[in-house]
Amino acid sequence: MDDEPPYDIAVNKVCGGAPDCEQQLADAVRAALKHHQVPKAQISVALVSDGQIAELNERHLGHEGPSDVITFDLRDDPSQPIDGEIVVSVDTARREGDQRGHGTEVELSLYAVHGVLHLIGYDDREETDAARMHDKEDEILSSLGIGPAFRSERK
Repeated sequence: MDDEPPYDIAVNKVCGGAPDCEQQLADAVRAALKHHQVPKAQISVALVSDGQIAELNERHLGHEGPSDVITFDLRDDPSQPIDGEIVVSVDTARREGDQRGHGTEVELSLYAVHGVLHLIGYDDREETDAARMHDKEDEILSSLGIGPAFRSERK
């Protein structure tokens, strides 16, 4: 398709043995970029264990223990096209997906979209910002036919 934005998306590993998982993650990243009309991007998604992401979390963020997703913005200047790496824990996705009542692949897609939103400039440190971000994640995943993946406890 000639009207497709120039997105370079790589997923580093087959996830959980599901045959379409890599494509689903690439599609989720692409959907988040297109939703925000990002003109150009280069993004890699690394699927790792809890142990591996805990090591990255400690080394780069000074936090102990595993995280669901860590995003690295590789740009020298925020005005440059998006260039980033999204690291997601398959172990955490498996646990959280089970807890939320959907599969690991859906949870991994949620994490991939979450990472893209961080690269675009979303922040989730404050409760209202996190709620806005989670609503956007669910909107993007629903547009792909996956449906809402983040079920908050908000009333």
